[in-house]
Parts: sequence; C-alpha cells; structure tokens
Amino acid sequence: MVHVVAPTEGEVIDLGPIRLRIIEDGAHTDHRVALVEGTLTPGSSGPPQHVHREHDETFHVVSGTVRFTCGDEQIDAGPGTTVTAPIGVPHTFANPGDVPAVFIGTLTPDLYVQYFRDLREIPWGPSGPDPVAVGEVMARYATEVMRPR
Repeated sequence: MVHVVAPTEGEVIDLGPIRLRIIEDGAHTDHRVALVEGTLTPGSSGPPQHVHREHDETFHVVSGTVRFTCGDEQIDAGPGTTVTAPIGVPHTFANPGDVPAVFIGTLTPDLYVQYFRDLREIPWGPSGPDPVAVGEVMARYATEVMRPR
C-alpha cells in the first residue's frame, strides 16, 4: 500500500531559524530513505559544518536561495538546484537572502531523522543552541562537526 502525506501533514520540528517537516521518516521505506522539507528564515545560518559517516543527504531548493558551504567552497543554490552531500563530504547550509528559503531533502538511510528530534531537547540561548551539545547529538548519528582550520 502506498503512503500519502498531504501538504499540511507530517511531523513539524522548529529549530530556531529552521523549520523541518518530516514527510517520510523511513517507516514506510524499510529505513532506506527519509524525506524532509526545510524552511530557513531570511538571513539565517544553519548547523555547523559537519561530515556524515553513515548517510548521504540531497537538497533540492524549491524557493529562495540556500548557500551551501562544502569545505572552503560556497555555492548559492536557487530554485530548481539540487545539491548532494555524499558520506564523508563536509557541508552546511544557510539562507543569505531576505526571503525564506525552502528545500526538500533526502536522508539515505533515514539515520538522521532522530537527530532532528533529539535536537529539540537542547536549550537555545540568544545566539542559538550550545555548539558543544549540538556536536554531542550529531555524534550519536555518526556525524562529526568540522573544526575550523
């Protein structure tokens, strides 16, 4: 049987400047793939640059501009652009624009969905969540924060 999620359905997780809607958490794909919709507020930064050791991520920009930083390279991706971060590739994302940016993302396998759920438990201060706590949560899901060189 197919699984259908309407535009107003799915688990919503608000993480400061990032709103995630989990469209498929892996429960209907034998955990091979998860699908999320991310909305970034204007001018917002994303997570610290990081590397996944056990899952790939793909981002398809729907609206606005998402700035991907991969190592030392920056890519401004507009609507219709797809960016893939394979296992082992450092990356992060942000919204440099003055309008919300929306992307659809895949997680293969679905390992990282629980990271988003766990991140809700970290207290947020005026400058965001404690970076050490974020790194600790990432580490639970085979992900390492990249330290500045």
